[in-house]
Amino acid sequence: MHTPVTIIGAGLGGLVLARVLHLHGIPVTVHEAESSPSARAQGGMLDIHEHDGQLALEAAGLTAEFHGAVVEGRQAMRILSPDGTVLLDKADDGTGTRPEVHRADLRRILLDSLPDGTVRWGRRARTARTLGEGRHEVTFSDGRTLTTGLLVGADGAWSRVRPLLTPATPEYAGTSFIETYLYDADTRHPAAAKAVGGGMLIAPSPGKEIFAHRESGDTLHTYVALARPQHWFDAVDFTDPAAATARIAEEFDGWAPELTALITDGDTAPLLRPHHTLPPGTRWDRVPGVTLLGDAAHLAAPNGEGANLALLDGAELGRALAAHPGDTEAALTAYEQDMFHRSSQAPAFDGAEIQEIAHDDNVHALISRMTGKDH
Repeated sequence: MHTPVTIIGAGLGGLVLARVLHLHGIPVTVHEAESSPSARAQGGMLDIHEHDGQLALEAAGLTAEFHGAVVEGRQAMRILSPDGTVLLDKADDGTGTRPEVHRADLRRILLDSLPDGTVRWGRRARTARTLGEGRHEVTFSDGRTLTTGLLVGADGAWSRVRPLLTPATPEYAGTSFIETYLYDADTRHPAAAKAVGGGMLIAPSPGKEIFAHRESGDTLHTYVALARPQHWFDAVDFTDPAAATARIAEEFDGWAPELTALITDGDTAPLLRPHHTLPPGTRWDRVPGVTLLGDAAHLAAPNGEGANLALLDGAELGRALAAHPGDTEAALTAYEQDMFHRSSQAPAFDGAEIQEIAHDDNVHALISRMTGKDH
């Protein structure tokens, strides 16, 4: 007999776990802080990898739905130098292994695959405490509580479940993104649209980069990456979009105008997204009746693997629980051992670590990996 599962957090990992449990007939509820599926924007494009994310969706029985949501052509890649010189222009020839989907579309697919009532919206976890004998109590911000025999923290970087297992807390990683969007770019921002091309743009330089991605149609989603201490960003007044934009653009003085336009011509206010990580090698001893997945377990700075790892965590945890009916602890032990290894071995997405693209040799190595040729 399977123990009913309580999941905190309706992100991708928590939802894949719920879906796999549902397929195996294991009772599950998901408690999510957001008030509804449309309460906030769900972010940009995700490249879903063959070796982790796609395997998770296969375990969830959603491969066909996933392929139906893929945005064709978005595996194209361009690398430009700060002066606008094209260092790499790699077309999407349809043979790539990292098809792109909108995070919101993938989340919708997962939500639609679950029975009505599986996700309880507007349930923001405030605290969690151990009751003993593998049982835990979760208190929500509205004062309601629940008691469960199997609790899964899928609640991200600032997890309220994590303290049950480890005192580890997120630390600033030394880098941040500033996020902007350009809409109707092909007609309103043609130079920037040409620079980005049909998929992703990377423009690297020591301690700073511009990433941009073409989403559906001609929307450009830009992440400006800067390696600066937190107090540097604290001095930027993000409540004044024009002033914040100007200050960020100063850091890219002298760059090609088609690149700086991705900052200065944004159709949305610049949004600061600091990067945090859990201490390297974060682990914990087995605590009966509770575990973590995704960023709650192994938060890292953006490296192209976070969403994929969360998806695979959810699928593997679901399969482990299904494989050990009546022995939850055996399932959690097996899952955590594999998860600790998997998260420590995750390869970084090429170009995603701005400190590593600090010299020409590193840029050339990146291009060589992209093309399979020496440069």
